[in-house]
Amino acid sequence: IVYPEITKIQATAILEAAVTAQKKGIKDIPEIMVPLVSYAKELELERAVIDEDEAEVCAKHKIKASQLKYTVGTMIEIPRAALTANEVAEHAQFFSFGTNDLTQLVFGFSRDDVESRIMGLYLEHELLDANPFERLDPTAVVELIRIGIERGRNTKSDLAVGVCGEHGGDPTSINLLAALGVDYVSCSPPRIPIARLAAAHAAI
Repeated sequence: IVYPEITKIQATAILEAAVTAQKKGIKDIPEIMVPLVSYAKELELERAVIDEDEAEVCAKHKIKASQLKYTVGTMIEIPRAALTANEVAEHAQFFSFGTNDLTQLVFGFSRDDVESRIMGLYLEHELLDANPFERLDPTAVVELIRIGIERGRNTKSDLAVGVCGEHGGDPTSINLLAALGVDYVSCSPPRIPIARLAAAHAAI
């Protein structure tokens, strides 16, 4: 919002790459994800910048807007966005829950400080059943994701929902997410085999 030129530069790079790919016959649809949204109006304003940029890219390459395929969504990583997901979904084609930051904001933790200084003590005293940055908190964080999905899909029934963060590679977390109706998870490369196996188990 403060520096719309950053959105414009990044959107231009993505849309120019999409035009190049499509001219080469590559059938790929980029997903432009706006992070750290708290208010639906924020996403609406960011989409306006992206849409304006789309018009410029299409004019430059002399193509119709219908020929340039892409989607715009948002990262749901702030509790307010999850609670107002019905409003946010009006301007989004997909949600991706950023569970690392969502966990930090739900607990009021700074991940680096907590994991290096007090997480061991919390686990030793059984204040936590598991490190919430490794395994999804099954109560508050999972409940916010459930609310976000439910309210988002109440507004837009075909809303695609994913999760990104280290939780996407944890089998227990994947089972919880599958039960919530999440479409996909993403994770760091070393965790992909574990994630695939856990997703298969959850599907079965």
